[in-house]
Amino acid sequence: MTKKERYKKVIDWFLENAESAETELNYQNDYQLLVAVILSAQCTDKRVNMITPALFEAFPTPEVMAVSTPEALFEHIKSCSYPNNKAKNLIGMAKKLLSDFGGNVPNNIDSLLTIPGVGRKTANVMLAVAFDKPAMPVDTHVFRVANRIGLTNNSKTPLKTERELVKYIPADLLSKAHHWLILHGRYICVARKPKCEICGLAPWCNYYKKNREVGK
Repeated sequence: MTKKERYKKVIDWFLENAESAETELNYQNDYQLLVAVILSAQCTDKRVNMITPALFEAFPTPEVMAVSTPEALFEHIKSCSYPNNKAKNLIGMAKKLLSDFGGNVPNNIDSLLTIPGVGRKTANVMLAVAFDKPAMPVDTHVFRVANRIGLTNNSKTPLKTERELVKYIPADLLSKAHHWLILHGRYICVARKPKCEICGLAPWCNYYKKNREVGK
């Protein structure tokens, strides 16, 4: 099977079985999404969704967050990973939105990457989810699933994975494909023991072929 054929089979399966895939983060506007995505780094969406209701009530706008302190923000996010760094980044993010972008979240990657706490993955999430632009955020789930299936050739970095996925997935499906891969990795193709026995992608998966069909 060629790589192009594998991509077509995988995309067709997702289109039929996971058409409505979307982010599991709860948010109501671009600012809230950016806050949630920054908090989600090395933290589960479930945990972030437990934190954000009270956080958004206390800091409903960048203007309110920008005049607060990392110490005050810490009290609201201390149950997530790396709360000290994230508190500082969120304050810096709010100040940056006000000083450079009129209080709005920018919709291009170069501007997004200038914001404290925003790396390439977070920037791509904002492009894909908030602005429905063709972008492929690569987190640990996307990285793992793409390599296992054979969508990438044992890619060693998220950037290489992103570039290969962008090359083969149609632009109009990229943002949706991100959700397909991340949710598949979160619930089916899990890190320690993938659930190959219930995976609809098994017929086209390199990992399944190598590790299950031979009885390993």
